[in-house]
Amino acid sequence: MDYQTHEHDVLVIGAGGAGLRAAIEASTAGVSVGLVCKSLLGKAHTVMAEGGMAASLGNVDDRDAWSVHFADTMRGGQYMSNARMAELHAKEAPDRVRELEAWGAVFDRTPDGRILQRNFGGHKYPRLAHVGDRTGLEMIRTLQDHGIHQGIDVHMECTVLTLLKDGERVIGAFAYDRERGRFQVFHARAVVLATGGIGKAFRITSNSWEYTGDGHALAYDAGADLIDMEFVQFHPTGMVWPPSVRGILVTEGVRGEGGVLKNKDGHRFMFDDIPDLYKNQTADNEEEGWRYTQGDKEARRPPELLTRDHVARCIVREVREGRGSEHGGVYLDIAWIKERLSNGAEYIKKKLPSMYHQFKQLASIDITAEAMEVGPTTHYVMGGVRVDADTQMSSVPGLFAAGECAGGLHGANRLGGNSLSDLLVFGKRAGEYAAIFAKEHDAGAVNTDQVDTVAQRALEPFAREGEGPYKVQQELQGRMQDLVGIVRQDGEMRQALDEIAKLRERADRVAVIGNREYNAGWHTALDLPHLMTVSEAVTRAAFERQESRGAHFREDHLGKDEAWAKVNLIIRKVGDGSMQVVHEPVPELPTELAKIVEDNR
Repeated sequence: MDYQTHEHDVLVIGAGGAGLRAAIEASTAGVSVGLVCKSLLGKAHTVMAEGGMAASLGNVDDRDAWSVHFADTMRGGQYMSNARMAELHAKEAPDRVRELEAWGAVFDRTPDGRILQRNFGGHKYPRLAHVGDRTGLEMIRTLQDHGIHQGIDVHMECTVLTLLKDGERVIGAFAYDRERGRFQVFHARAVVLATGGIGKAFRITSNSWEYTGDGHALAYDAGADLIDMEFVQFHPTGMVWPPSVRGILVTEGVRGEGGVLKNKDGHRFMFDDIPDLYKNQTADNEEEGWRYTQGDKEARRPPELLTRDHVARCIVREVREGRGSEHGGVYLDIAWIKERLSNGAEYIKKKLPSMYHQFKQLASIDITAEAMEVGPTTHYVMGGVRVDADTQMSSVPGLFAAGECAGGLHGANRLGGNSLSDLLVFGKRAGEYAAIFAKEHDAGAVNTDQVDTVAQRALEPFAREGEGPYKVQQELQGRMQDLVGIVRQDGEMRQALDEIAKLRERADRVAVIGNREYNAGWHTALDLPHLMTVSEAVTRAAFERQESRGAHFREDHLGKDEAWAKVNLIIRKVGDGSMQVVHEPVPELPTELAKIVEDNR
């Protein structure tokens, strides 16, 4: 077959925050960079990140420091985070935010002109630098405006089908353009994966259509390890009504600005279940919670800003026990601020412009006057490609990963706001070390037999008759939502593994009609193998971890088990092509980091 071939020193797959930052850093190092994105440039899911980016700038509360941020991240991750990654993240995030500002990002400001920071769940002090509730959009705008001057070759609407290898080393990727359906070979000395998450493996998700686990599956198929795949974060507040927008994110910034959660009886239920770990930081009445939100340093945090896994489970409890809202969620109320502020409506519109317009346009609700109906939505996967903390290289030489498709930083549960600073800190590091690797290695040789095999397999759906891919995808999403969702148990996950195996067989036989140009059915058929891989990885890891920890909640193993606190679960592809779960010990905290954690308990 004929393929268009592109030559680059470093190939970055994914053009969200991590991918753009990696591409900029690699290009700055003087190597040629290719940037592949599944959608149009500027449409990455990063634009949907609303609340802000966590960095210990200390602009609102000068008691904040990298050590406090580090301790918060470790506590939020249930002490299963890669400590070196958490250390680097906490130390380098402030410089990455200031760098973004220098490149043109327009942040909200304190009265004296510094970058404003807001409260967020799990963070001890106001730490999130933000641009209203459109922070991710501003990040992408800034990185793109800066990056287009770096000489980066951008390949838009292009989907990678497999990574190319020369021996044990990755030397490029094989892809197709989504517009015309033509195959393309990307030959590179190093590859950076920055493809985001796996949300489209579930029925209800805040994620955009691109999030089909491509980077996770590409790395796994190339021989890289995945880590912590059992930990899938269900954001507590997604839209519930109308059904057409179910799952769309309602930023944690609503709660950070004073929004409170109530059940159908008007009861603020989050006060009913505060973990011992957080009781000394949590307001014991509504008045203290509100004062903290307004900036009183001595007040404690409101319970709505506990970690996302805990808030999500509390919402599920209210719904299951019959205290939910009309459409199966709970109420998130920020309109009550008007009772305290004379300009309350304008305050809400200024602080949460996207949320105001989102509910006004999609649900005909004025959030300055009435409560929102919200419920948990699949939002983020803490697990991903296992990488070296300093270099971001995977267990496969020449293959790097950053952002949501890389694992390690967030442990059992990610704190809100850590994702955007994660993209900047480790996107930079991935680009930096990929460029170093590219300079030190030759290009390697493309195996044309591998390319031909993948191309022929990709075209097979046109040559057969059978069911379409959409039904298989829909059934997979339903099974994952129902059997491997917020609340898990042994029997249901066994059932899920059986059904995933059957769905994988059906995915291998799906048929599409038409030709390769603009064929959405074909695109879905080619996404299915990646979705099957990440669904099986999540289910196998969740089945293996027989305890409840962080975002992983087992109804049949309700408590934490200290033996499991010392275990990371590694997903690995073995010689016969099957998926193996390997137990590896969580590394001991270095003495100096252990002291920081202890001092900040």
